[in-house]
Amino acid sequence: MSSDGRLLGNLSVLVSVVETGNFARAADALGLSPSGVSRAVSRLEERLGVRLLHRTTRSVTLTDEGERLYAQVGPLLSGIEDAALAAAGDSQAVRGRLRVSLDAMFARQVIAPQLAAFLERYPALELEIVTRDELGDLVADGIDVAVRFGVPPSSSLIGRKLLETRVLTVAAPAYLAAHGRPATPKDLARHRCIQFRDPVTRRPFDWEFHRKGKVVPVETTGPLLVTDSGIMFAVCIAGAGIAQVLAVSVQDALADGRLVELFPDWAEESFPLYAFYPSRKNAPPKVRAFVDFCVELASPH
Repeated sequence: MSSDGRLLGNLSVLVSVVETGNFARAADALGLSPSGVSRAVSRLEERLGVRLLHRTTRSVTLTDEGERLYAQVGPLLSGIEDAALAAAGDSQAVRGRLRVSLDAMFARQVIAPQLAAFLERYPALELEIVTRDELGDLVADGIDVAVRFGVPPSSSLIGRKLLETRVLTVAAPAYLAAHGRPATPKDLARHRCIQFRDPVTRRPFDWEFHRKGKVVPVETTGPLLVTDSGIMFAVCIAGAGIAQVLAVSVQDALADGRLVELFPDWAEESFPLYAFYPSRKNAPPKVRAFVDFCVELASPH
């Protein structure tokens, strides 16, 4: 291999280390050993005469010189890779391992039923799904794409809005039969309301009701606090209390009568759903394919 070829290869290794967060994940992505990845970065540092990475037992981070180099070569290497893969055709370009972090309810209700068709469309793709409350650090966690409800964080992530869904107040027929149906939002003060903890503030979400520009906050109480939307959905259907949920996650339950919407005239509050991925000039084909897949699934909602 020529010296230019080795330089390009070592640069590719450096970019992979940065984007996956450590040597082990970079080695897995590149099909190399961790020691081979470490040697490639060391050779690059020796050739350039500067230190590019701060290494610890837990993680690696870029030095100032490494930051400048990565900002310049990362988009260039991504463009070269995309151009080469695109020449092979879209279905072949979408390949390799894709690690996605999903909102649990969206994953269960919307994504999961269509995953088989997505994987058949891209047979060279290996998909790993992680469900968690928080967005976290995508680069450090080795996440390629994350899908989350809520306002985008102020960061270097690229965010693509998938949908806007209403916030509904619902209860099971069994709960209403046992405790009565509240006539107005303020009547909730006398009911058992299932609290959902905000993963950012670590406090229960405030309950609000929106109609024609008017916002009415309501103090709610209840013996149950949950951090998982799937559990909230299940206990609400079981009659444990009243819950505020996102419309996209309960459409089937409303249609078949397992849940009842309580205040349809006070349901103008909405919540966005975004797909996030690390900032790059050109997202890899596998990332673009998954984001486009999410857009397809979200469009009917």
